[in-house]
Amino acid sequence: MAYSFRSRSGSDLEFSASELAGALGDSVTVLPLLVALGATTSVSLPHVLVGFGVFQIVWGVYYGLPLSVEPMKALLGLAIVGALSAAELAAAGLLAGGVLLAVGRLGLVGRLQRVVGEPVIRGVQLAVALLLLEAAVDLSIGNPPMAAGGLAVVGLLALVGYRQASVLVVLGLGAVAAVATAGVPTPTVPELAVFPAGSPSLTGAAVEGTVAQLGMTVGNAAIATALLCGDLYDREVSADALSTSMGVTCLAAIPLGGVPMCHGSGGLAGKYAFGARTGGANVLLGIGYLALAPVAAGAVLAAFPMAVLGVLLVVVALELARAAVAAVADRRSLAVVAAVG
Repeated sequence: MAYSFRSRSGSDLEFSASELAGALGDSVTVLPLLVALGATTSVSLPHVLVGFGVFQIVWGVYYGLPLSVEPMKALLGLAIVGALSAAELAAAGLLAGGVLLAVGRLGLVGRLQRVVGEPVIRGVQLAVALLLLEAAVDLSIGNPPMAAGGLAVVGLLALVGYRQASVLVVLGLGAVAAVATAGVPTPTVPELAVFPAGSPSLTGAAVEGTVAQLGMTVGNAAIATALLCGDLYDREVSADALSTSMGVTCLAAIPLGGVPMCHGSGGLAGKYAFGARTGGANVLLGIGYLALAPVAAGAVLAAFPMAVLGVLLVVVALELARAAVAAVADRRSLAVVAAVG
């Protein structure tokens, strides 16, 4: 059964099993990083999940598309390995948000897109696909039997024509395993506070991390995602609009305990691969994140078998790589895509 509503952009928002499966396809690019961040830093994971939930809903309704809302991976990676403190992560996110808002409003990202050329951006998409595949392997080797079981489930469902439902089944099995290990968690509502993990600290490390992140964000989360909206959904969304919405997200979410967030071609490909076709997927995923937030402080999330997420990341990586290569018309452009990737 499916329900449909009209979004601000004039597109229908559908609520169906395929939209739900597609929504969860995006979560496999998000949850591993958030779990690692919550386990290794003083960042409040419940507050982070609330931020993701709210902005999944906001941008799904605003654009009418299942746009991804992902962590800024370079900045979160630096925080996870201890190169940035929680206070420095907040400062870097605010700085990145301000820059993205400014360049988006000034139309500078669209100008850069015209200068760089489409084959280079397709190469960025391919690079992200390869990084997702690498992450899938890293997650899977931690528990090979679990990964093999998840892969068998995905393969079996694909053979019988239910590939899009595989994410629901695999994540459901992972959740059962986590609850069996850690027990049923006690819900706790995150408190409303300004910078709950501490006031921002703008240091040299925070600035360096921001510069590294902005290169990835402009290329992948703005320009490559804008192209993918046309490839997969036949919708024209400008890179400048995406840059602006990412800036708004960071500046609004981080003071309330969120982390630096962006759009991303990997998450968008993940939603498409598992069946999402409208912004309804964002609304469903946002509700899911908000429901998860009260129990995220417990051990159940840490007990979730990451190898299961690795299996699903393989599907996302293959979909993104396919989209990057399928749009290339000649061998010379294909060589550029491969070299950049």
